[in-house]
Amino acid sequence: MPEAPSTLVMGVVNVTPDSFSDGGRWFDAEAAIAHGVELVAQGADLVDVGGESTRPGAARVEPEEELRRVVPVIRELVGRGIRVSVDTMRAATARAAVEAGAEIINDVSAGLADAEMARVAAETGAHYVAMHWRGHSDRMDQLAEYDDVATEVRDELAARVEALLGAGIAADRLILDPGLGFSKRGEQNWQLLGRLDVLGGLGLPILVGASRKRFLGALLPDGASIAERDLPTAVVSVLSAQAGAWGVRVHDVVGTRRALDVLGAWQSGRRG
Repeated sequence: MPEAPSTLVMGVVNVTPDSFSDGGRWFDAEAAIAHGVELVAQGADLVDVGGESTRPGAARVEPEEELRRVVPVIRELVGRGIRVSVDTMRAATARAAVEAGAEIINDVSAGLADAEMARVAAETGAHYVAMHWRGHSDRMDQLAEYDDVATEVRDELAARVEALLGAGIAADRLILDPGLGFSKRGEQNWQLLGRLDVLGGLGLPILVGASRKRFLGALLPDGASIAERDLPTAVVSVLSAQAGAWGVRVHDVVGTRRALDVLGAWQSGRRG
């Protein structure tokens, strides 16, 4: 088989009762663990475990509940040799997750939601995904005002990078995420994807998380199911890989892995 693109596939494990993408199918710990194992069997390079929904309008989860949801799942997956990231905005959850074996902290707030997060990331030495963020889910749609979305997202992330480096996080541990769907309208997401090179100018790896989001659903007929967004997600994954993305975060690993295999075959053929 031709060599696949180097872009990593991050499979999503939502240990929540209210995820927009799966309706709480993996809320039970055993179900979440089984799902994480299945995603790796399907071709995920790592799995991203989260215990708090960040869908538009979602209410926050109590810190103790978030810990209860994610730590046992992470510990079990790591014990099975699976690479894990934790999707959290809370420093305490991040620390506990890394102690349980998580190697990446995936923070949709880039440290803005919890003043202790940068220090914890620095102390643990975990890789840290800093996503572009302007506010919590209950108000983020009101904050989608930009003159030039690609440039402003780059500049706001550059300011976060400076703060995170100042807090002691090593540059080679930082990964950036443009925050598709977070304080972004539909067309603004496409503008960000079409100009990923602008964000790439910061010289750090980029994670693209487009999977099943509203702006993809807008391409489909009315009444289309959430799962029908998987095909457009796979296309975005391939285009992101071609644009040099470090990783793509997806719910449907099979579709994205097959799409990336096609890209790998194409690139192999071009090399002769």
